[in-house]
Amino acid sequence: MSPTAQFWRDPQLPYAESRRACDSRANYKAHSHPSVSIGAVDQGRSLFTGASTGPTLIHPGSLVWVPAHCTHACNPQPGQAWSYQMLHLDAAWLQGIYQELQLSAPQQVVLSNDQALYRHFCRLNQLLFADGDWQDKEAALIEFVGDFPSHGHALMRPAAEPARASAAVRRVMQLLQQEPQEPQPLEQLAHIAGLSRYQLIRAFRAASGMTPHAYQLNQRIIQARASLQAGEASAALAQRLGFADQAHFQRVFKAHVGVTPGSYKA
Repeated sequence: MSPTAQFWRDPQLPYAESRRACDSRANYKAHSHPSVSIGAVDQGRSLFTGASTGPTLIHPGSLVWVPAHCTHACNPQPGQAWSYQMLHLDAAWLQGIYQELQLSAPQQVVLSNDQALYRHFCRLNQLLFADGDWQDKEAALIEFVGDFPSHGHALMRPAAEPARASAAVRRVMQLLQQEPQEPQPLEQLAHIAGLSRYQLIRAFRAASGMTPHAYQLNQRIIQARASLQAGEASAALAQRLGFADQAHFQRVFKAHVGVTPGSYKA
C-alpha cells in the first residue's frame, strides 16, 4: 500500500480537523499549535517527545492527548513506517464543553492504552470521514470529549509550559506571535527582553521548547494552516509570511505538518 494522508474538515464544524495517515515515514520537527490534539497509533511504533519524563515509545492501540501550546513531536522509529490518526480540536470550543460538564480539560499529556477508548476514537474518525450530516458528527465529537477520561492513565507534565514563562520571555513571544513574518534578529529580541542573547535562548527554550527562531517559524506555520483552509494561494502565502521563496515555505511547512501546503489545502 502506498503512503497516504487524508484530511477531514467541515465548514459547519470549524473547531475540528482530523487526519488519517497510512504507512507514513514523515518526520516532524518539534512544534506546537493552539489546538488540543488527540493522536492514535494504528500500526507501527512511534516515539513521542514533549513530556518532562523524556521520549516515550507509543504502541498500536494507544492514544495521546496533547494540550494546546505543548511543544511536541511524534515520529516513527528510524527506518520504519507507521499509520496513525490525529484529531485537532479548538481549545476554546473544548473548554466550553468541559465548562458545561463542570469539569476541567486535561492540562497534562495523557497516554492511554485503553483499547475501548481507542476503538471509540476509531469509530469517531470513521464517522467524521464518512458522508453524513454534520449534526451527527458534532454530537459524536461532544460525546467523545465527554467520555475521555483524564484519570486511570499515564499523565505526563509537558516539558515546556509557555504559561510559566517570565514576563521578559512573554514579551518576546507576543511579538513573534503578532509579527511572525518580520525578520527578528536575536540581538533585537534580547534587547526587548532585557537579557543577553544566551540568557534569552535558555529562558525561551525552557518556556517554549524551542529557540526564538524555531518559535517564529512555528507561528508562521500556524498562520499558514489557517490561511490555506481559508483558500489563500500557497505562493502568495509564502511571500506574505516572510519565507525566502516557495521552496523554503514548502520545506518548513512539510517539516511541521507532514505534508506539502498543496496537499494540506486539498
